[in-house]
Amino acid sequence: MSDLSAMIVGCGDVGGRLARQLLAKGWHVSGLRRTVSALPEGVEAIAADLSNPVIPQAWPLRSPDYLVYCVAASQHDEAGYQSAYVDGLRHVLGWLADRGQRPRRLLFVSSSSVFAQKDGQWVDETSATEPEGYSGKIMLQAESLAHASGLPACVVRLTGIYGPGREWLLSQVRQGYRVAVDPPLYGNRIHAEDAAGLMAHLLQADVDGVALQDCYIGVDDAPAPLAEVVAWLRQYLGVTHWSDEQRVRRTGSKRCSNARARALGWVPAYPSYQEGYAAILAGKR
Repeated sequence: MSDLSAMIVGCGDVGGRLARQLLAKGWHVSGLRRTVSALPEGVEAIAADLSNPVIPQAWPLRSPDYLVYCVAASQHDEAGYQSAYVDGLRHVLGWLADRGQRPRRLLFVSSSSVFAQKDGQWVDETSATEPEGYSGKIMLQAESLAHASGLPACVVRLTGIYGPGREWLLSQVRQGYRVAVDPPLYGNRIHAEDAAGLMAHLLQADVDGVALQDCYIGVDDAPAPLAEVVAWLRQYLGVTHWSDEQRVRRTGSKRCSNARARALGWVPAYPSYQEGYAAILAGKR
């Protein structure tokens, strides 16, 4: 057993997967979310609304060794993003300060929306971040808040999370929706279990005394044109019809690199969309 502890703020799908991985290693895990009945078994519950600046009644007396901020905006507009990623993080940091608590490290889960590249070029952690949309701009603001928190902070920019329950593309393919072939629209993805695994790997690396960089991109080994992914899924699912009216829509095209995470020793269990989607579909049989 371990005496290490982590507080996961926003302990939903990916956060819950991280919690289960840490519990399996003997960590003590607390999870903060509105609906604590949905927390994995073994997680200490902290019921809270991040939009409310008042410290939750269930806030633990002991400071967590690690704080993981892994929320998902419930309202997908500018106000919702501001509330979830900036205001919520500011509230949590304030609650820690109010109790005189200081985790060893803050892990902030961000997004590849901070990158505006859209011509198929490769992107890594050193690439320019000049987002055009509100989501990327607010994520950058939240990242800055994390780095200015006074805690050692590491940002994880996840991209294209998919997995059981995150099956939008599968639905589109089953309905015969089309996708542009030329120019290729490169997409990036990571299985939800691998996203959690990367965060667990970073936490363990910090425990082991490895010097972490301030940012890592969470993505699998194989960015691929969306048309290629759709063609593979159509064949796998046996879909032969095409819809005349609808298309799979996406904007932008870039290829994100996971070289920095891999250099730290992390290896995705689902290195490409093929292994990931095959596992999802096998689980439904």
